[in-house]
Amino acid sequence: MADQVLDARGLNCPLPILKAKKALKELPTGGTLEIQATDPGAVKDFEAFCRTTGNELLSSNAEGGIYTFVIKHTG
Repeated sequence: MADQVLDARGLNCPLPILKAKKALKELPTGGTLEIQATDPGAVKDFEAFCRTTGNELLSSNAEGGIYTFVIKHTG
């Protein structure tokens, strides 16, 4: 279970990334954020976001048109 959940369903790029970035700033180092999105582009976006920011993408799942990501804030 993630420390915080962000509902980004119905939002298109770049809003899910921007909202996740803001939410991660509020989490302590080691905290986890679960993001739920409906934009198919979010899969590549969150992979790239974690690569560039150094945060850890713990999981990425797609089910029923909902894309769920869990990111660990590495500070």
